[in-house]
Parts: sequence; C-alpha cells; structure tokens
Amino acid sequence: MSKLARKRIILWITIGIILIGGVTSLVFLYLPPSHTSYATSDGTEMKFQTSGDKFLRYDGKGNWKEIFVKGVNLGATVPGHFPGEFPATEEDYLRWFQQIHDMGANVIRVYTIHNPVFYTSLVKFNRDKGENPLYFIQGVYSQEEQLIESKDAYGGGIPKAFEQDIDKVVSAVYGDLDIPVNPGFAGGKYTTNAGAYLMAWHIGTEWDPEMVENTNKVHAGQAPYQGKYFSATDKASPFESFLASMLDRAAAKEQTYGWEHPVTFTNWVTTDVLKHPGEPLFQEDLVSVDATHVKPVNWKAGYFAAYHVYPYYPDLFHLDKTLQTIPDGKGGFNTYKAYLRKLKAYYKDIPIMVTEYGVPSSVGVSHIGPGGRNQGGHNEKEQGEINASLTQDIYDEGYSGAILFMWQDEWFKKTWNTMRFEIPADRRSYWLNVLTNEKQFGVVAMGSGKSDKLIIDGKLDDWNSLPKDQVTEWDKTTPGISKMKVTHDEAYVYIGLELENNFDPEKSLMYLGTDTQPGGDQPKNELPNKTLSDGLENLIVIGKDKETQVKVAPSYDFHQRLYGKYGYWMLPEQKAADKIAFQPWKLAVSLTMTPPDTRTAHPFQDETVGTLKRGTSDRKSAQFDSLTSWQYSGKQVELRIPWMLLGFADPSSQQVIDYSPLKTGRTFSTLKTAGITFVPWIVDRATKQISWPGGNESKLDLKNQPIYKWNPWETVEYTEHLKSGYNDLKDVYSKMNK
Repeated sequence: MSKLARKRIILWITIGIILIGGVTSLVFLYLPPSHTSYATSDGTEMKFQTSGDKFLRYDGKGNWKEIFVKGVNLGATVPGHFPGEFPATEEDYLRWFQQIHDMGANVIRVYTIHNPVFYTSLVKFNRDKGENPLYFIQGVYSQEEQLIESKDAYGGGIPKAFEQDIDKVVSAVYGDLDIPVNPGFAGGKYTTNAGAYLMAWHIGTEWDPEMVENTNKVHAGQAPYQGKYFSATDKASPFESFLASMLDRAAAKEQTYGWEHPVTFTNWVTTDVLKHPGEPLFQEDLVSVDATHVKPVNWKAGYFAAYHVYPYYPDLFHLDKTLQTIPDGKGGFNTYKAYLRKLKAYYKDIPIMVTEYGVPSSVGVSHIGPGGRNQGGHNEKEQGEINASLTQDIYDEGYSGAILFMWQDEWFKKTWNTMRFEIPADRRSYWLNVLTNEKQFGVVAMGSGKSDKLIIDGKLDDWNSLPKDQVTEWDKTTPGISKMKVTHDEAYVYIGLELENNFDPEKSLMYLGTDTQPGGDQPKNELPNKTLSDGLENLIVIGKDKETQVKVAPSYDFHQRLYGKYGYWMLPEQKAADKIAFQPWKLAVSLTMTPPDTRTAHPFQDETVGTLKRGTSDRKSAQFDSLTSWQYSGKQVELRIPWMLLGFADPSSQQVIDYSPLKTGRTFSTLKTAGITFVPWIVDRATKQISWPGGNESKLDLKNQPIYKWNPWETVEYTEHLKSGYNDLKDVYSKMNK
C-alpha cells in the first residue's frame, strides 16, 4: 500500500470517529479541499500540464484548455520585519487573497516555503471557489550566497543542501512536515494539504553569471545528468545538468504524494540564451542557461521556461540597437516588446512565462529604461499604467504567463545606489526610505504611519487631530513666520508653517536650513553677509515649483563624496563656485563604463531626486499624487521631507551620515544626532531683503534655534492601500480570455 493510500485511510477513519462523536464542526478543518483533477493510468493526479508551447488546465470535464497565467509575486513580510520573521497573519493572507482574486489574477507566486499559516489560509480561502480558485506557484530558494562565494554549483555541499530544501518545501505543500521554528526560517507543523491549489514548481534564484561560467569550466566534460523524471540533453552544460538534477529531485519527491505539476527553474536576462552586441558589460552577456537543454523524460505534467524580465535592466534595453525594431508610438522604440519577441522565437517549442517584471512607485530611481519605463521616479498612477502596458506586451507576444513583481511594498529591500547610505543595514525594515525604489514595487502601498493622518494639501487643520506629544511647535521663529510645527513618521519629517501673509512664490522665497551635527557649510549664496554659529547639512528651498527642493551642503554632498575626486572619481572636478554652493540632491543611475573593462564606453549618469513635488497626498482626490511633498494655501505651507534627504542613515535609531572620510570600499559611517535644528528665513525677491531669526544682527547662534527631537523606535505603524495600478491590472486581465 502506498504512503498516500495509507494517509487517506487514516484520514477517513478519523472523520468517521468525529462524526460518530457528533463533533461535525471539525470535519471542515480536515476534509481535503474539493477539486477536479485528472487521474493518469497509474492514479497520479494532475491539474496542469504543458503541451508544445501551451500551458494547460484540466477543466474537470475531460478537457485540457490553454490558460494564460496572470498574477503577482507575494512576499513574506510586512513593514517593521524582515522576510525571515514571517510576520504575515491569517488575516493578512485572507485579505490579500481576496483582493488578488477580485483583481482577476489566477495565481500567486511565493519564492520559498512560508509558515504553515500561508497554506492553511490559502486552502481556507479556496473552499468555496469551486473551479475558480486562486492557485499558487511554489518556489524553492537556492543557496544563493554559497553559490556566489564558491562559484561552483557542485561545491561546498550545495547540491545536498539544495535537495534537502526541495524535499522540505514539497513536504510542506502537501501538509507532511514538522520542523522546528528557527529565527530566519519558516517552520512549525504543516498539516494542510495545499497540493490541489498548486500550479507549478519554480526552482532556484537568479544565477550569477560568473558562478555559472566557472561551474562549466571546473566540470567540463561531465556527462549530462540522466534522471528518472528529468534529464539533461547532450547539449547541456555542467550547470544545466545541475539544474536538471534539482528538477528531478522535486519531481521524485512530489511523486510520493501522488501528484504531478509542471516544473521550471528561475532565469533572467543576464543568463538568457540571446546575444546582445549592444550590452556594454561583459558579465551581462557572459554565459547562457538554456531551458531547452533540460527535458522531462517521464513527467506528464511537463516543463516550461521562466524568466525575470524588467524593461530597464540590463542596460541593453536602452543601448542595444538590435532591439530598436518596434516603434512605441511616442517617437522611440519598445525594446521590451522586441526582447520578448526574440526570446519567444527561441523558445518556440515549450511554454515560456515572465515571472517577474514591473516598475516601482518611488521618489528614487536607479536605472533608466526606454520610453520612461524607469526603475523608479514614478507616482502610483504612472506605475500602474506602465505595469499594465508591460503585461499586455507579454500577453501579445504569445507568452504563457505574466507574474508581476510585486503584491506588497517591502520596506526591508535595498537598492545599489542608496544601500551605502542606509546604516545599519539590519534596521532598514524600521523605516521607509522613499529614495530606495526597491521598497515600493507593490500593487499594495505600505505607507508610513501618518500618511493617512496628515494629508499634504497646504491646510494644517488635520495637524490638530494628532496627540499633542507628537507635534513640536514654535511661535515666531523668524519675521514673517508666525508658527512652525514639526512631526515625523517612518518615512518623512513633516513641517507646517503659518505665515503672517499669504505665501506668493512669485514674490518671496523661503528657506529652511537644517543642522544635525557639528560641521557643515554656511549658505553664503542664499544668506549673504550673515553667519551661523555652525554650518548646515541641508537646505530646504521653498519657492516656485521648479525651485522647491532639498539641497545638500557641498562638504556633505553624499553624491560628490562617493563619485567625486575622493571617491570613485566618476564626476568631473568641482568648479570653485560649486565648492561653496549648496548642491542639488542626486543619485547615480549608471556608472562610468570604459574599455577594456567594458565592451563600449558610456558616461556616468545621475538624476536629481531632491526636487519636492507640489500637489496633494489625499487619496480621495482626483489630483492625488503619491510623490507629493508640499503644498501651500493662503498663509499656510505644508511639507513632508524624506528622511534621507536630510542626511539620515536610520532615523529609527537617530543615525545620520557623518563627515568622516570614506573608508575602504567607499563606505560611510554614522553618528547619533541630538535632533534637527531648523533655521528659517525669507527673501523678498524684489528688494532682496532677508527676514531671518537674527534680526539686525549679522550672526546667529544655532543653540537658540528650534530643534526637533524624537525618541528612537523599535516598532512601526503603517497604512495599507491598493494603488491605482490595481484597477489597471484588473482591466487588462479582464481582456485576456485564455
């Protein structure tokens, strides 16, 4: 008798005992989920399979019908936590599942094993969904760090560890696992069989090209892997044989539960099968991992290719002229669609899905894509429109599925061009750095605690609803400003100004200098013939729309320190005037590329991110803009300033970037600040007259200036909202008939 048969007998005996005892309410908890699957001649159950380049679903009536897989990647965390903490509750999962299902998606993808509550919640959610449930694709993480460090997929016990993880994940999906709960890992008793709602297995992570190349060199001449369910072809590289063995392991383990599901491994543009003559970086076109070099040999559910494809990375999307073949209708080219077409032409005999794609809604930006499809710099409306257009591109090019990255915003994430400034790294989840675009890919906005309480609209009446101990106020901080209010949350420092006269940016220009530590620079251009007892780190400029921004002191300029003469020296030598002028706040988006280290030369590129956008943060307003930073109305001016623009490395522990010279590896260091000292002044544009706290004096002691202080925090408050992109996806999904 098979293991599966024994489990079923025990299950029905248990149900019978419960019924005899009259405790019928418990039956619901243990009864296997209702589903209609296909049974093969040996009794193996199937719900999905591949045929040619089609992905098929069994309809329960004897027919296999092609479907388009459409859905989202689902993370394992919420603000204030890292993924290994697995903080999501049943309430979270059930709410998200309903929203995703209502959006018209048919699948969610998870990257690794979640806690038992995930699988229990999904089965519970699907109980009444009949033949229209929400399916899931289960991922298995590879030993990513070990692979990169060893540069050998067969070394350091990696294959054995990977196989053990595969076994664990498969057992968890079928409710047959009991493992200790250890920090950083999912664990507990897995008793819910979620196999009926599984769509496919998604093995591994994005592969480091140097690791792949080295694995192939070290194991050159190795015979292709031959397994019971999956094998490598004669054309397979040693690394592709490694992948075949892992797929075979997953299939063998699933067979013990009497099921078969389609299988794939993770891939991305960096290790794709195409050649990109216009890509300047060698490692981005170094080696290929080819899904056609792995074959199912005794696996009826089949196999498909899966790629992560974003429209802005690698640089080939805006530099490779071989992709500039499809006009985008805006005077440029849709290189994303052109890439999809080439990749699909190669994988003409097996299904292919894009299982990660999308753009974030963030102030920060880190890569430039054609047609404005950048990695960041979009508000929520723009994000939704771009994501919908990318989804349509994938569908139109004959792919079998599109799984958007990502369902929820993730505060713990990092990005290459801000991660050096987020110190300590293990506190990233305690605050929302809107300059880090990776944090805001979600369809669901995970906003900071006061984002619903303080609406940026130029009206300060909602400040009165805050507890008094959360707001610090000062009267008559400078001539022309009758009151200044300051508060904060996990993402912003909020500033409310009440003026003596209506604010008119055509007639006056306001400044708010900020000081967080000894040092800094004197604002000689903005405050001529005046002296402060200590220098400023940043300067908030409030005027016309194009003028309003946060500027950084020249000696404190992160950008210049990292990429200037004493850093990587990718920026030109500063002019004398720039060494005393407060500078626009910038982020790098592309580093200098120079042969022979790269194929072709390309200049350093950066983007100004300190500009403050005027608008409203009221989600109920038709003019809502998620990137809104300030607004004015009559005598009132209201701002919210991202923490990092004021020099903060971690506001939750009051850490600011200090002035220490860059250390080895161009790393920054921090110190704990006593608070933010504000220095406000107003300049009359016509007369150039300055109204400042020093009155008729030419010097000002900052010790007498308003200083905003707060307590460190270890827990966070956050808000949760569906972005407008939710409805964009709902609309595009509704038109996809397969």
